[in-house]
Amino acid sequence: MNSHSTCAFINRCFLFQLGIGIAANSFLLLFHIFTFHEDHRSYPTKLITCHLALVHEVMLFTAMSFIFMDLAESVNFWNELICKALFFTNRVMRNLSICFTCILSVIQAVTISPSTFYFVRCKHKLTNYILYVLIFFWFLNLSISSTVIFHVVSPPNVTPNDLLQIGKHCSISPMNSIFGRVFFIMTTSRDVLLVGVMLLSSVYMVILLSRHQKRCQYLHNTSHSPRSSLEKRATQTILLLVSAFVDTYCLNLIIMTISVHVLWTYDQVFLSIQKFVSNVYATVNPLVLLSSDKRIINILKYMQCKSH
Repeated sequence: MNSHSTCAFINRCFLFQLGIGIAANSFLLLFHIFTFHEDHRSYPTKLITCHLALVHEVMLFTAMSFIFMDLAESVNFWNELICKALFFTNRVMRNLSICFTCILSVIQAVTISPSTFYFVRCKHKLTNYILYVLIFFWFLNLSISSTVIFHVVSPPNVTPNDLLQIGKHCSISPMNSIFGRVFFIMTTSRDVLLVGVMLLSSVYMVILLSRHQKRCQYLHNTSHSPRSSLEKRATQTILLLVSAFVDTYCLNLIIMTISVHVLWTYDQVFLSIQKFVSNVYATVNPLVLLSSDKRIINILKYMQCKSH
């Protein structure tokens, strides 16, 4: 199989992935919007889940737009403007994805924590200020990512050897050496900090779950209250999401590190693999959340019974 056929096969898989991800995120977003009033205790989690679904849906739509843009034969002034807008939007959504996933893991860790005075105050503050925290992250990532607009160009404007191509008609020009290093250190430090907080909150949740399990075994009582079982299932779901994010993030980082010298010459196979891997979490996230919600499972079962 030559590189052209390999790239075509990966792109078909990528389109299939985008279709599933967009449909799943749309369903998840609409479901939580219509059921937002049902349980006020899970308000912070519902709000973050809605934001994550919206962010991932926009991210997948921009990735699909790059594919359709590559099909265009002509390159003109409008292509560069569209390319700048798509890349900027995609970058903002990716940054928000890691921020909101981190917040979701922290909130779940606080939610299942013992009802001490300190954690009760934390839960109360999270419920009251979560919307302001989300708005802050929106403005922060919009401002930080705005610098990439000036470095997205169309290939004819600069010598191809000086470009990192992200598509047929879309490329990134190299940043100033000092500014590029500062920007790289800032973004890398942010990602490392957020992933570290995710891992710490995940370890904390695993410790709490194991202690709860040992306590139940010690009391010889396998029955749990509905509230306890709901929190346990929600915690397991968040742990699965965090592990999926960290795995795909590390895999994407490894691919980028290995293939960076190839990508500067625009190797389509490596670029296609990197795009596929970088959008795995945006597709897996809604599927995990949908499959863990019993209300959605009951709705699907009801629809299946009605169709039969």
